[in-house]
Amino acid sequence: MSADHDHSHERWRDDGVRVIKGDQFDANTAQTPGMHRQAAINHARVGAQKIWAGTVSIAANAKTGVHHHGELESVIYVVKGHARMRWGERLQFVAEAGPGDFIFVPPFVPHQEINADPSQTLECVLVRSDNEAVVVNITDVEPVEKPEEVYWVDPIHRAP
Repeated sequence: MSADHDHSHERWRDDGVRVIKGDQFDANTAQTPGMHRQAAINHARVGAQKIWAGTVSIAANAKTGVHHHGELESVIYVVKGHARMRWGERLQFVAEAGPGDFIFVPPFVPHQEINADPSQTLECVLVRSDNEAVVVNITDVEPVEKPEEVYWVDPIHRAP
């Protein structure tokens, strides 16, 4: 066995698989009123180059404003609760998802995320195809379900 081979074992110890425990998520990520996001996998935490993954809890009956995520693809896995998604140029399409269901949001699709349950928090796992928090708030589309000031607003994304 060569010294190089032994050295590669050392490398994988520090640069290999990472387990992020459920109590180690990072809430230092973009937040939206009525929603609480926590990062599990991102560049800062584990060196991820092409994905962001974490959790989002959406308060009972909360609704986002109309927005899209630019070139990013998003996957939402519903853990608990009842999600409603509206999408399209006028939010004319609607689908609902419950525990065990996946939701795929393609790039540039205008959409609105809704907790369809007036009494229970919606809990989801969220995965995006990049580490950038790309959100484009759309203000020229009247949401079918009016948000209660839950546009994505943070130091990068200003209130519309």
